[in-house]
Amino acid sequence: MTRNMNEGRPAATVVILRDRLDAAPEILMMERASSMAFAAGALVFPGGAVDAHDRELAAMIGGGLALDEAAARIAAIRETLEESGLAIALNGSLETDRIVAMRRALLDGASFSEILVAEGVEIRLDALVPFARWHPARMENVKRVFDTRFYLVRAPEGQTASVDETENVQLFWSGAAATLARCDRGEGQIIFPTRRNLERLAQFGSFDDLAAHALSIPVEKVTPWFEERDGQQHLCIPGHLGYPVTSEPAGTVRRT
Repeated sequence: MTRNMNEGRPAATVVILRDRLDAAPEILMMERASSMAFAAGALVFPGGAVDAHDRELAAMIGGGLALDEAAARIAAIRETLEESGLAIALNGSLETDRIVAMRRALLDGASFSEILVAEGVEIRLDALVPFARWHPARMENVKRVFDTRFYLVRAPEGQTASVDETENVQLFWSGAAATLARCDRGEGQIIFPTRRNLERLAQFGSFDDLAAHALSIPVEKVTPWFEERDGQQHLCIPGHLGYPVTSEPAGTVRRT
């Protein structure tokens, strides 16, 4: 299939949260390798592009979801396993050695559907809560633009995340506000969509509160635009989608 140049490549990312008794939920963040073409060295949520196998599997198990939506959820689950070793939104008895074997098979090139059949594991697409969808406008000299769906999911109990040593070089759990503070101190980098989403996530004290908030706001494509505010160019987003900060001076924005 040939895409229009104004379209973005379909992608999915997932905000993995684990509740804490005395603080806001922790979120799994990963630092991308400096060699990556997109968001090199930045702190991001797990995720990646939707591939043809995701769409094929979605056509088989979509369960009433639109094909693109089901494929994005499958991509989010698959990419999380590849990048972090966490088996989110999967049914079955998932001992550590089985998860490691599934991850290794993915990294070795096996299709996700083949692995699921071989292991007798089923995907729970309804475990992912739609949170946002970002589709930046194409920029001059930027080859990669993604149309990315964001999801929320509970962290699986008893599992440990680990780097893949290819796309990411560090993983850590941190509250949204703490990650923002870390980057403001110069101890990490985040691109514009990640910053805005962390600010939105930081408003809530539990997974349930976040999920209720997400379900109360329709998911619309966020396509940032530039406009002059107070005599200065700002990169802006709509004000009705739950984001507490809807603009940032152009001079401080990192977009890719």
